[in-house]
Amino acid sequence: MSFPIKVCVVCSEEFELKPDKPGFANRCPECSSPEASEAVGKGKMDAEERKSASEANEARRDAMKNLLYRKDS
Repeated sequence: MSFPIKVCVVCSEEFELKPDKPGFANRCPECSSPEASEAVGKGKMDAEERKSASEANEARRDAMKNLLYRKDS
């Protein structure tokens, strides 16, 4: 089975779009690989950042609950 031939939007090189290819479907593996490694290091947070994110999420949940379930009089 042959794979579809795509053209990379970054470097304009042709490549075969194979299943389980990391990155975007419109970029070749060479152009997709730096972004995949950047996403891995993005998840590290210290305790203060986790606490502030948790508080912000709680405030968002409360606001959504109030908007969805308030009674219109």
